[in-house]
Amino acid sequence: MNKKKKLIIGGAVLLIAGFGVIQVMGAGKSGTVQVNTVAPVRTLVQEKLSVSGPVSGTDSVDVVSNLHAEVEKLLVKEGDRVEAGQVLAVLNDEEIRKEVDMARNDYELAVTALEEQNREAGSGYEKALQDFNTAQNNYSRMKVLFDGGSIPQVDLETAQNALNDARREKDSFQLEDGQPVAPDSYRLQAEKARFEYEKKQKELEGVEITAPIAGTVIRVNTKVGRFADQTDESHVPLFIIENLDVLEMEIEVSEYSIGKVAVGQQALVSADILGGETVEGEVVSISPTGQEKSGGSNERVVPTRIRIRDKHTKLIAGITARAEIVLEEAEDALCVPATALIQKDGIDYVQAVRDGMLHWIPVDIGVEGDLMTEVTPSGDETLDESDQVAAMPREEYAEGMKAAARTGGQ
Repeated sequence: MNKKKKLIIGGAVLLIAGFGVIQVMGAGKSGTVQVNTVAPVRTLVQEKLSVSGPVSGTDSVDVVSNLHAEVEKLLVKEGDRVEAGQVLAVLNDEEIRKEVDMARNDYELAVTALEEQNREAGSGYEKALQDFNTAQNNYSRMKVLFDGGSIPQVDLETAQNALNDARREKDSFQLEDGQPVAPDSYRLQAEKARFEYEKKQKELEGVEITAPIAGTVIRVNTKVGRFADQTDESHVPLFIIENLDVLEMEIEVSEYSIGKVAVGQQALVSADILGGETVEGEVVSISPTGQEKSGGSNERVVPTRIRIRDKHTKLIAGITARAEIVLEEAEDALCVPATALIQKDGIDYVQAVRDGMLHWIPVDIGVEGDLMTEVTPSGDETLDESDQVAAMPREEYAEGMKAAARTGGQ
């Protein structure tokens, strides 16, 4: 069993929740020990894990702008509900439009140069191909004459050199699908100019800053007249938008407890803002990896999220809430108070008073609640609601010793 009980030496007055005030008495002159007892009950028992963490929306986005342009219009304020694509702010576009015009002009010039080079490549290649065919025909004619002894070797070599020069000129042209094209440098220049032009066009679209998601504007870190790339503080976004329709708790579960936590488990969430009320939640995600616990502890924790199932509550994002996760539960389970259990040699027992004698009954532990624990008698033993078990068992209560049950503090 996980929950350790304290052994009480001598008489003591104890409070057992749900069973009233009881007193453990020593043995009288008759040698019969007086044992304060409780009866096992059948009830719903739950093992819970108490955790706390911040409440946030299910989706959260930071809206930023890299444009060095002044905010001309601010169309939302903190707390406003926005839809995806809704305009949040408008920037001054005068300088950006100038840059777009310059980029378009550069692109058009690069395209014109490319087209001119393509035309020149076409006409140049056509001439080079014609010169090559002429040189090839001339060499063939000279070869016949040389072989017949009509011309000297130097004339043949001259024709051979002219053919080689014509071939090199023809092969210097770049072909695509058999057609001559401009050198790569012109095409790369045109592609670079097109990229810059499209980039500036995108920046021009960015003068209208829009919401990426539907949600609530929870932070506005700019104002009219300020440059969009300069906010109230460094490295903070212009706007923060969260989907507050569904809230979640971000919690960290100890590595020693995470084995009992599972997606789908129910949780009861409370917070000061709820004024004593609670809302229902559900474990929706568990991180596949652990991380260091803050505060320098060697203990590892696993990030886990609890989704708030109640949509219309006083709960808001940005506060800390508490949750009790139901790890295990059993209905109509035979239960005894946690203090009614004793362990010996690694085995859990209850001490029952039967027929004037004390009997150690080995039990298997089931669901362990805060106060009550599910038990099942092991082996051939029996245990039910008609039994009386020691509310505070003691090691000196030996098997078979004379005992009398005192119930309800009588």
